[in-house]
Amino acid sequence: MFKRKVLSGACLLAIAATVSTPVGFADSAQNVATDATAVQETVVVVGQYLYADQVNALKTPTPIIDVPQSLSIVTADQITQQGFTSIGDIINYTPGVSMSQGEGHRDAVVFRGVRSTADFFIDGVRDDVQYYRPLYNLEQVEILRGPNALLFGRGGTGGILNRVTKKAAIGEQFTGYQAGIDTFGAYDLQVDSNFDVNDQTAVRVNAMYESLDNHRDFYDGERFGINPTAKIAFSPTTVLDLSYEYVDHERFIDRGIPTGADGEPVEEFEDIVFGDPERNINRLEAHLLRAMLQHQFSDNLKGRFSAFYGDYDKFYQNFYASSFDPATNIVGIDGYVDTTQRQNFNLSADLIGEFETGRIGHTIVAGVEYIDTTNDNDRFNPVWTGSNDDVEFFDVTEPLNLSNGAGINANGEATSMTFSDLNDDTAATVEVFSAYVQDEIEVSEHLDLIVGLRFDSFDIEVDNLDPSNLETRSRLDEEVSPRLGLVYKPQENISLYASYSESFLPRSGEQFANINGDADALEPDEFTNLEAGLKWDLQPGLSLTAAVFEIEQSSPQVADDDPETLDVIDSETTGFEIQLQGQVTDRWFVSTGYSYLDGEQVDRSGPTGLRPRELPENMFSLWNTYQVTDQFGLGLGVTYQDESFINNANTAVLPSYTRVDAAAFYDVSDRVRLQLNVENVTDELYFPDAHSTHQATVGAPLNARLTVSGRF
Repeated sequence: MFKRKVLSGACLLAIAATVSTPVGFADSAQNVATDATAVQETVVVVGQYLYADQVNALKTPTPIIDVPQSLSIVTADQITQQGFTSIGDIINYTPGVSMSQGEGHRDAVVFRGVRSTADFFIDGVRDDVQYYRPLYNLEQVEILRGPNALLFGRGGTGGILNRVTKKAAIGEQFTGYQAGIDTFGAYDLQVDSNFDVNDQTAVRVNAMYESLDNHRDFYDGERFGINPTAKIAFSPTTVLDLSYEYVDHERFIDRGIPTGADGEPVEEFEDIVFGDPERNINRLEAHLLRAMLQHQFSDNLKGRFSAFYGDYDKFYQNFYASSFDPATNIVGIDGYVDTTQRQNFNLSADLIGEFETGRIGHTIVAGVEYIDTTNDNDRFNPVWTGSNDDVEFFDVTEPLNLSNGAGINANGEATSMTFSDLNDDTAATVEVFSAYVQDEIEVSEHLDLIVGLRFDSFDIEVDNLDPSNLETRSRLDEEVSPRLGLVYKPQENISLYASYSESFLPRSGEQFANINGDADALEPDEFTNLEAGLKWDLQPGLSLTAAVFEIEQSSPQVADDDPETLDVIDSETTGFEIQLQGQVTDRWFVSTGYSYLDGEQVDRSGPTGLRPRELPENMFSLWNTYQVTDQFGLGLGVTYQDESFINNANTAVLPSYTRVDAAAFYDVSDRVRLQLNVENVTDELYFPDAHSTHQATVGAPLNARLTVSGRF
């Protein structure tokens, strides 16, 4: 009765896995199968399921063709083949989503017009600190679009991004490696070693080192990460996965260039860094511990318990262009220093059961989650001797007359600064309790109904530690988030679906900012999503997906006149997405996607006629890989992004751009591969994203990266 146990046609993940892959990284399917043999019914066929035995994003082992939601999956093999080194690289080739600048120190994804710095998960557990997430230890990246509160709680307003990490594999001994260098001088090293201790235990260690460099002056940095994991099979039905990850990251912060009188980035400033060569810096140290215990009670009932602890220590100091006068060629330079110390403790448990009531089949997931977070944050603004304010004005020169907090201002006077103006000093505690239940109901052979509810209790207390305004504010929000989906399958390889979902975001925001002024009396922002779509396995290994949707949102956005503060902006977004992915022939792999996004800001009096910021109307991406011979292959890709507004006032614009990428790979032997990735083949000057009006990112010119990878 339960067709979820039966192999359907090739689904998106299978398509992704069939890409011609680098030696040493082509064993993902085998590893997954090996990992899953210890627990009955959790055997995950790459190509049918999201990784159910690795705490996948959807909790239940649902074939992708049966999921009533738009999603994209990028495997480790694709990451390697396309030369991706960041979350931003993956987003560039994903329909319906784009990147925001993230102030040069954090991942910031725009899901269908909704910007987020906190809707990130690792093995299904919230990972909400603002930083750049590494890719070295990933099995795959799952990008779900549309509100997702049922399974993820608060946030998830436009979508979520879940990283599935590599786990130890029982019964295998191997070491994989990768080394790369690019034309900017950056280089990286990665190693992936699995040790089979005995028939019940295995240990795996992933590690990486990166020396950072790019096309911008003063830019440098380094990043180190190590992630040992262990798998213990206590019995054929009980398995424990343990993981510890340490990340140490330091880099120069580049906030981009100003916009001019026409509202577009000033192209002649493409080589100028509007910051301090010595003071624009970000440092992060993180310790992440994860444990997951799975137990198969019977053929139809599985339990899962997970625990997560994350300790993050972050320092962020920067200067940036806050204003620009084209008539005088004078730029205003503002800045701040910000520190964050956060500890996240997360416990979750769920049961997944399958049973029948008469002729109707049910797959039910029911779970509870507890989150305890402490967050200490402070921010100091500069005070300049020249202006006696937090902004100092400089003539635009290359480089700016600014270094180590001192320089010559536009009046020709010496000026210097100290971070002595306390802007914010808070200590927050957050306690969240959640319970959820979802039933995937097999009404008939061709019709599935998905219904679910989640309850969240979000309790926050914020202590304002500013000596001039000592106070404590608190707020308790209790929300119920529904999800409803309908999947109709006229035949096994085609599904038509419709869904409705809701999510919410407390007014304390994504990062637990102070509940200022009257804001503590306001209700959480709510988000609703209507979506309908098609999933069609055209042939084994080739799938087409399409979706239309509408999102209503109310969310914090960067204020146009002050990039340090937020305004709450209401908007409505509608759109369309289509994606084709898979093996067209035995030698030709293609992944292509297109999205159309339309939206309007609204207020109490109705539509404003303004378009939401960071909402390109059209986005298109295409990646082809062709295996010329058994040893040699070529790749060619293109991404297009329509123009979009940098600010909500619609006065600053990111121009449209097209970027062409290419790749070539050669298998020296069955254990060594050489690969060359070339980015921006046409050497186009483009500006992919921004944070606010005068902070537009300058895209990288023509560059290349050479890697060698293998396994022994």
